[in-house]
Amino acid sequence: MVLAGCRTVPDDREGLVKIRLVEVTHSLFYAPQYVAMSKGFFKEEGLDIELSNGNGGDKTMTALVSDQADVALVGAEAAVYVTARSSQNAVQAFAQLTQTDGSFLVSREPIENFDWSMLRGRTLLGQRRGGMPQMVSEYVQRRNNLIPHKDVKIIQNVDYANLGNAFAAGTGEFAQLFEPIASKLEQEGKGYVVASFGTQSGHLPYTCYLARKQFLEQNPDLIKKFTRAIQNGQLWVSTHSPEEIAQVMKEHFPDTSDDILLKVIRRYKEQESYAADPIIDREEYDRLLDIMRTAGELPKDIPYEQLVNIRFAEEAKREITQSP
Repeated sequence: MVLAGCRTVPDDREGLVKIRLVEVTHSLFYAPQYVAMSKGFFKEEGLDIELSNGNGGDKTMTALVSDQADVALVGAEAAVYVTARSSQNAVQAFAQLTQTDGSFLVSREPIENFDWSMLRGRTLLGQRRGGMPQMVSEYVQRRNNLIPHKDVKIIQNVDYANLGNAFAAGTGEFAQLFEPIASKLEQEGKGYVVASFGTQSGHLPYTCYLARKQFLEQNPDLIKKFTRAIQNGQLWVSTHSPEEIAQVMKEHFPDTSDDILLKVIRRYKEQESYAADPIIDREEYDRLLDIMRTAGELPKDIPYEQLVNIRFAEEAKREITQSP
């Protein structure tokens, strides 16, 4: 049976409904999602996930608003930008996957007792302007009495995919890098993680699932099933060891060594990057807007009620918690 307003197609062999999911990048940062896929949580809900890599926030949001995808996993700031530009492309965040920034400060030399004041007068290889990682970096710098671009020189003309290689080749004295690049540089002796932007900036709706508002309204059962699968993935991650999680991740990251998989998962789990449930909290959303505002990148104040729909997350959490 075709769902009203849904462009997904059923799998005739198993009776599963296909969901076109585009993720902003393929990352160990999204472990609960891959757990939900590998452990059959989506399949239990009657869903077949067709996963694609959006390769960046702009392309991911374009795929969503142009109906090339049903659901997008991307930073909540992307929804803010789209909503501020046009009311015709109404999107809403309905579930949260990660709750901290996932990047780390990498130094060329090991620093036993790092202090953020050590960045003063130094060069930082940073992230792109307007992206949440860069805005979090500037937020953290200000919280530590540093003025971005004045006290700290920030290089922002290097593509995301080339940041690790650029730092290894000598660009910058420090770098803001995601995993597994940070751990691989440590393994090679070319860099050392000295601080976490995630622990410094606090909890945020950092990576969320978005859908067109019309799609949510027309397919509530489908979205609830999707959210329930994510909640089960989050619960599995929260109740299993980094070693067990890393074993599951092998299927999704076959080219990443076992020791790097384990190191990355342990690091994200220890700093509580993986959200325990899919509910997007108002306080965390307000912090995200404050970070954008402080960075001078908030185009417009978008009310929580306009951008966030917590109905499905609340129902999924309640039903799973109450189930035997």
